[in-house]
Amino acid sequence: MAFSAVQSFTLELDGPSDAVYTSGEVVSGQVVLVLNRASKVRSMKVLGRGVAMAHWLENRTVGMNAVYNDYTSKITYFRKRQHLIRDNGEMTLLAAGRHEFPFSFQLPEETLVTSFEGKHGSIRYWVKVKLHRPWATMKKIKKEFTVIQPIDINTPALLSPQAGTKDKMARVWYRNCGQVSVTAKIDRKGYTPGEVIPVFAEFDNSTSRSVVPKAYITQTQTFIARGTMKQKRAVVATLSGDAVGARRRVAWHGRALKIPPVGPSILQCRIIKVEYTLRVCVDVPGSSKLCLELPLVMGTIPLHPFGSRTSSVSSQYSVNLEWLRMAIPEQPEPPPDYSTVVTEEQAGQCSPTTPPAPTEDLSSIMAFVQEFRFRPPPIYSVVDPNPQPLHMRPRCMTC
Repeated sequence: MAFSAVQSFTLELDGPSDAVYTSGEVVSGQVVLVLNRASKVRSMKVLGRGVAMAHWLENRTVGMNAVYNDYTSKITYFRKRQHLIRDNGEMTLLAAGRHEFPFSFQLPEETLVTSFEGKHGSIRYWVKVKLHRPWATMKKIKKEFTVIQPIDINTPALLSPQAGTKDKMARVWYRNCGQVSVTAKIDRKGYTPGEVIPVFAEFDNSTSRSVVPKAYITQTQTFIARGTMKQKRAVVATLSGDAVGARRRVAWHGRALKIPPVGPSILQCRIIKVEYTLRVCVDVPGSSKLCLELPLVMGTIPLHPFGSRTSSVSSQYSVNLEWLRMAIPEQPEPPPDYSTVVTEEQAGQCSPTTPPAPTEDLSSIMAFVQEFRFRPPPIYSVVDPNPQPLHMRPRCMTC
């Protein structure tokens, strides 16, 4: 029994197995071919691809038969080809043993779309190698790699606060039971996985029954093909509150909702989109749910820390976040030096004097007030001269 000429045929990418690529980067690796004996090869080539595809089937009944409609759409983001052994009409003889064929290609500079796997579609990037030999079946191997397109949340659009209000009339058996309203706000639109969203909300229950407030982060996957849209929604995080009694009002002062490990938003693909929403809802017994939706964008570059007043985008927008009533305080600046505010002549006029004895004459009192007009303020210090006692509990700014 003859042994196969090919002992092993593998594809290895440089770098760690969980390497992530982005636009403009180089994907490199090597093809390893181990032969048991000398063999002839017609050609060997490497193919690089990036493809987005949406696909699903829908059936409908026509008479006694079921008719299936196929919905498919496809976008190719890049296509690369490199010949490791070119087919020039002659066979290439390779000796027995191990052979390594390095390759590399650059991803397009234009924006790529983040890798994605969904129920009705995918965005995939891969490298495929094809080995052609005479009188033998073509061998091929394929290895996928991950592309993540950076989303920087430190932009004006994603740092802008989000807020809204919604209300509805609760009804039971066609009878109005009162109005329920929800007002909610968050400090910005862009977040990254692992962050905590402080949810500020107010629930006004004017009905005669208790209602239960909740907040959700939902992911919506949208697939588009042949002018038809298919959506899949999932709840990725939940926050529940205590019941709001009849004719009562309850507020959330920054209730924490942590974002779990989720994929970034995909907004630039024409056939596949991944979007996130914060839904603040009220379960009204005997009536439909009242929900207020605030848009979210899941980014890959987290929020820059608050620094100087001019060095970061975040600090430039700190003023706009004051409506949260829990703005992050910056390090206070010391007051200007006394000599930069009062001239030497004015400072020389104010020497310590003994206050005049009280009289009914207001002119002497005004003269005494004038003596203190240019008195220097107390010396500034970053250390509090009257610190809070240790036994006192610090005041929480978020509750």
